[in-house]
Amino acid sequence: MRKAISKEKITLTITVGIACFSLVFIMSMQFKIVNQTDITAIENMRETELRTELANWKAKYEETDLKYQETQTKIEEYKQTKQSNDETSKVVDAELEQVNMTLGKTDVEGEGIEVILREKETENIGKINADDLLIIINALKLAGAEAISINDERIINMSDIFTINNAFIKVNGQRILAPYVIKAIGNQVYLESALLGNGGYVDELKKLGHDVAIEKIDNIKILKYNDDIKIKYMN
Repeated sequence: MRKAISKEKITLTITVGIACFSLVFIMSMQFKIVNQTDITAIENMRETELRTELANWKAKYEETDLKYQETQTKIEEYKQTKQSNDETSKVVDAELEQVNMTLGKTDVEGEGIEVILREKETENIGKINADDLLIIINALKLAGAEAISINDERIINMSDIFTINNAFIKVNGQRILAPYVIKAIGNQVYLESALLGNGGYVDELKKLGHDVAIEKIDNIKILKYNDDIKIKYMN
């Protein structure tokens, strides 16, 4: 009887043990599958997010790089435009300076001569008048003078030189008195030769008794024409 009971207990114990083991084994397998599934999903999710974020950063970089390249291109265009404008401005400034020099609207310096006429008025010698100065100026122009002044009054094409009541001379509307200092910039040899020898007018004035001196100067300064240049008849 005891053996039968003991045998039944053993059988029951074994059966329960097998059932418990099977249950534990099944549960552990389920937990393992669940854990593996969650980790894989999380890892996949992180990888997807990283790929998405990387793609976003790449797109932003490409957009930024494109804007940078466009900005660099514009900067180069601005530099070229500025350089072109600077060169154009330099050319215009040079041409304007040349025009002002030609018109007598700027001070100039260069080699030339200086003619000084001192009056010796006696009964036999008349005063130096505007015609005497005009003859000298025209001779200097024909000799290639690039700039001329009388007593620092710049002579331009529209300058007026005339005598008032045989008392004094006006140049550019300004009264001037002797001694008359005529400055001319140009080739010194040509300018001097135009006034001396072979009927040069300085020789004529000397023969009349006036004191006339000519000096070659390597760096003569002639002041600009100070008045406005007014056009009356040209449209």
